[in-house]
Amino acid sequence: MLDVQLGELLGGAPSGVDEALGLVAGFDDALVHGFARIGEEPAAALAALAGALAASPLGDRLGESVEKVVAGSIGDEHLAALAGGRAALSGAVHDALLGRLDTALGRTRARWEASPGTAESPDNLLAGCRVWLRELAIVGWRGVDHDLVSASDQTIEALLAVPELRGLAVLMDGLAAELRASSPVATMERLPARRWADLWTRALLLAQSGPWNGGAEQVSGRLLILGADVHEHATVVRVQVHGILEPAGGAPARLVRTSVAAAKVDTIAGPAVWRLMGGHPMLLGALAEHRGLELTDMPLLAGGDLVWHDDRARAGEEADPFATARVLLGAAEAPPVSPLDRHPVRIAEPVLIEGYKIAGEALDLGGNVLALDLDRLPAGTPLTAELVASSSACLGLLRWDGGRWLLQPLAVQAAVKKKPVAVHTGDWAMGPTDPKVVKAEAKSGDVVAVLRERAGRLLRK
Repeated sequence: MLDVQLGELLGGAPSGVDEALGLVAGFDDALVHGFARIGEEPAAALAALAGALAASPLGDRLGESVEKVVAGSIGDEHLAALAGGRAALSGAVHDALLGRLDTALGRTRARWEASPGTAESPDNLLAGCRVWLRELAIVGWRGVDHDLVSASDQTIEALLAVPELRGLAVLMDGLAAELRASSPVATMERLPARRWADLWTRALLLAQSGPWNGGAEQVSGRLLILGADVHEHATVVRVQVHGILEPAGGAPARLVRTSVAAAKVDTIAGPAVWRLMGGHPMLLGALAEHRGLELTDMPLLAGGDLVWHDDRARAGEEADPFATARVLLGAAEAPPVSPLDRHPVRIAEPVLIEGYKIAGEALDLGGNVLALDLDRLPAGTPLTAELVASSSACLGLLRWDGGRWLLQPLAVQAAVKKKPVAVHTGDWAMGPTDPKVVKAEAKSGDVVAVLRERAGRLLRK
């Protein structure tokens, strides 16, 4: 039973996790005030970081970089070593947590196979990124103002024009947007130091030689969907679909993900965000109708992500996600984790949990309590906290946040007016089916259509 398997998992963090995160926190505190004039306490935090990794391949370079930074000599290579050291500690925490999770679930995970990168990125653009990120490190978050944030605009605009650098561009743009909204940061009472340091670290490492994902293979076979995780922000919406791939030719089943995204404005919210994904009718139809998909030559990255091409998929037979999970999830091989994705916040493992009792905002698994992450329930889906509270089975993602394991629901089986129902986050992918929601949308009008029509007028003028 899964509740028995999860008992050890929920008993606490693996040994060493708190100590490693403490070293990361010390680095983050040093970054708050910047490296221009490092005091005694930040210097000790950087030295502790270097000491913890002294026996690693990074040891000598990291120790030298800490000495240089504390002495006031701050070069790109020194910041890269510091970012690498911080990422290594976060990666070690990730590996310890994911290893324990795989053991608890009995899940087999493929090993990451290193391979040379193939993409060549413009050195001048990457150098521009490093210049801005270096300035942030020198002045620290407390020294950020509107002028420093605006200095990134030209670089980000140039990055967006290069397809292979758009991931880095979006990351840089997101960090700049948060800093701009918080400027002048010196006046803020509390800072999201861990989050900003995470973004800075990832951006700096990506800015060394550009993005690298280990290459892709072409796969064919049947994709059976487990659920959809909807990420909605003021200017973008992304749908990440988790599923099981049954490769053609009889190879073992594999856990995979795929994502589609669209730009938006903050007035487009709720069920209307699905209309922005109209370019992916096969994927949306499979979500709404609970169908499998037959894939032909779909690119699959080494980390388990399908690069979605809607024209390489066709609708298959109906496939209930709960039945898929009960039959295939336990034996499906999990993908390896790429080096830069080794971070606790990125753990999101699909699981099926049944036979529990609801205990407030948590599941009681026969003495073991698993907290529910209800804040992640998206507004544009029929899955609500009330349905989760009346459920008897839950398909969701196990995450690690704030020092504990959480379950983010993607679908539930529940009783509504004494009748069994199954509700999924992707049920409204082709439009809402609840009459009340349909009526409300009809009354307020199609926001997406109105905005597109107005944009068309502006372009015609």
